Amino acid sequence: MIKSMTGFAAAEVFDGDLSVSTDIRAVNSRHLDLALRIPAGFSGLEEKIKGLINRKIVRGRLEVKIQIKDATENAIAFEIDWARAEGMYAAIKTLTDKLGLQNNITVDHLLSVGGIVRPVETVDESEKVWETVETCLERALADLDAMRRKEGEFIANDLFARLDFIESDLAEIEDNSANLIERYQERLMERIAVLTKETVEIDPARLAQEAAYLADRSDISEEIVRAKSHIEQFRQIMQSKEPGGRKLNFLLQELHREFNTIGSKIGHAETAHRVVEVKAELEKIREQIQNVE
Repeated sequence: MIKSMTGFAAAEVFDGDLSVSTDIRAVNSRHLDLALRIPAGFSGLEEKIKGLINRKIVRGRLEVKIQIKDATENAIAFEIDWARAEGMYAAIKTLTDKLGLQNNITVDHLLSVGGIVRPVETVDESEKVWETVETCLERALADLDAMRRKEGEFIANDLFARLDFIESDLAEIEDNSANLIERYQERLMERIAVLTKETVEIDPARLAQEAAYLADRSDISEEIVRAKSHIEQFRQIMQSKEPGGRKLNFLLQELHREFNTIGSKIGHAETAHRVVEVKAELEKIREQIQNVE
């Protein structure tokens, strides 16, 4: 079953004084592109979070926002950047002395600069909340997967219908390519008759030889066999449990190549029209595959 790369999911988990919420937004991307936002002081969880997501998601751009609220005692600590604070104090004092300002330097002046007092969290705190974060993230990822699967069903139904259409046209192309030697013989005889005004006797053996040569150059049996094989593989990948977006894209390129070759080899008008129809369907399939994981 194929899955879409787009979706949204959210989850929230409470564990005593600890609460964790997760929002995930997923859109299309050629590779797995993860944008993670977690509260300051919990950077120790970043690799674990990325590892969990990597095990669940193969392709797509994911914007993951995790909020952690810990109301337990001493959950959040702060540290002072003394070098920054002393440097700022000295700069402000120099400024007030030089300009003869009367304002006293207060803590508010220093805190307005930013970065002097910042929250920190010990590794032990990060480890303590990981179980809750993991539970919340897994719930959100499960909901995201369900949404992506549901949308993938609609994409699959559309792709199967288009593959049926292509197979039908391919069967018609195969039928139209039969008896090429007889067709080319008739065409050659008509052309020669028009050019010579039926005043030249045609050698049947030479005519058959030329017709066979043209038919061999226009033979598309190998392209038809490969196209049928690609379509069958396409269906198998779509029904596989493994993500197959990249494989489907590769097979689509191969199908384009086969039908381009068929179009260039066959000069039959009806066949040319069917090749154009098939290529239009392949383009629509390509647009859909951009959404497949």
